[in-house]
Amino acid sequence: MMRERLTPAVRQYLLVTGNYWAFTLTDGALRMLVVLHFHQLGYSPLQVALLFVFYEVFGVITNLVGGWLGARIGLNRTMNIGLGLQVAALSMLLVPAAFLTVPWVMAAQALSGIAKDLNKMSAKSSIKLLVPADQPGALYRWVAALTGSKNALKGVGFFLGGALLTTLGFAPAIAAMAAGLLLVWLASLVLLKRDLGKAKAKPKFRDIFSKSRAINRLSAARLFLFGARDVWFVVALPVFLSQSLGWDFWQVGGFLALWVIGYGIVQSLAPQVTGRRSGKLPDGRAASAWASILAAVPALMALLLLQGQSPQLVLVAGLSVFGVLFAINSSLHSYLIVSYAAEDGVSLDVGFYYMANAMGRLLGTILSGWMFQRYGLAACLGTSAVFVALAAIVSLALPRHDRAAAAPAGNVDASE
Repeated sequence: MMRERLTPAVRQYLLVTGNYWAFTLTDGALRMLVVLHFHQLGYSPLQVALLFVFYEVFGVITNLVGGWLGARIGLNRTMNIGLGLQVAALSMLLVPAAFLTVPWVMAAQALSGIAKDLNKMSAKSSIKLLVPADQPGALYRWVAALTGSKNALKGVGFFLGGALLTTLGFAPAIAAMAAGLLLVWLASLVLLKRDLGKAKAKPKFRDIFSKSRAINRLSAARLFLFGARDVWFVVALPVFLSQSLGWDFWQVGGFLALWVIGYGIVQSLAPQVTGRRSGKLPDGRAASAWASILAAVPALMALLLLQGQSPQLVLVAGLSVFGVLFAINSSLHSYLIVSYAAEDGVSLDVGFYYMANAMGRLLGTILSGWMFQRYGLAACLGTSAVFVALAAIVSLALPRHDRAAAAPAGNVDASE
C-alpha cells in the first residue's frame, strides 16, 4: 500500500538514497580499516596518507569525466557502475597479506575513489531532476537530507571499521563488507531503471569544464573548505589520538564516528538554521558569513594547543564546535551547487564542482600526513583556519539575491 502511494520520483529518490547509504557505510569503514591497520603495521603518518593519494587523484578525474558520462548514459548507470567498482576495490584487498604492498593498496584505493565519486555525483545530480523546479525550498531540504544522512552513515562506517578490525581482523572485515555491497549492487541493477540525467543533446567532452562564473567560484570555495577539514581529519587526528593520547581502535573509531554522525545530523537540519529563521534561502553572503565564523575555531584550537592546554579537552570540545559549523557550511554549499546547475546535463555542473571538492580533499590528505609528521597537530589546525578563511573570501563573489525573490525554505507541503 505504501509503495502505491509513493510517486515515481519519490521511489527513485529512495532507491538512489539507499544505494548512496550502502556505499557510504562501506566507504567509511574501509577508510578507518586502512588507516588503523597500516598504522598498526608500522607505517608512518605520511606513508598512510600516501595510501589515499590515488583515492583522491582519481576522484578529481572521475568527477570531471563522470559528469560527462552521466549526461550521456544516465545517472542510474553511473551509480550502478560505482557500486560495482567498490565491490571490486574491496575484493582487491582480500589477497594474502604478503601481496598487500603499498602500490597494490594504492591501486585498490584508486578504484574505490572512482567508485565513490561516481556514486556521489549520481546521487546529488539526481535530486535536481526529482524535485519540481518551482520548489527551491524543497530542493534545499532534499539535498540536506541526502547529504546529512550520508555523512551520519559515514560516521557509523568509521565506528564499524574500528569495531570490525578489533573483532574480526582486516581480511574477514573486508570480505563481510564486499559481500553485503554485492547484494546491494545486484538489487540496484534490477530496481534502478529510470534513465535520469541524460542530456537532450549529447554533450561533447570539452563540456566537462564549467562555463558558469558562479559555479567556478563556488567550486574554488569548496576546494578550500574540504582541504580545511581533511588537513587534520584524514591522517593527523586518528594517528594523534592513537599515538599521543594512547586511545585504542574502539576509542578512535568511536570518536570519529560520533563526530561524523553528529555532523550528518546537523547537515540534515541546516535548512532550519540558515533558511527558516531568516525567511529566505542562502546565497553568497550567507556562505561567506558562515565560513568566517568557522575559520575562528581551528585557529583558536591551534593557539590553545601551542599554549599547552589539555589536548584531549581541546580536541573533543573544539572539534565538536567545528563539526557543527562545518556541517552548516557544507550543506549550504551542496544546496547552492544544485541550485546553480543547469537542469539539462545537470551532472556536468555537479561533476565539475565535486572535482574541486576532490582536489581539496587531495590537498588536505597530503598536507595532513606531511604537516603532522613535520610540525604536529597544531600546524594542521592552523592551516585549516587559513583554508576556511580563503573559502570565506572567495564566497564574497558568489551571487546574492533579494529577500523578496527568495522562497521560504520551509514552504513545502508534505508530499515533497
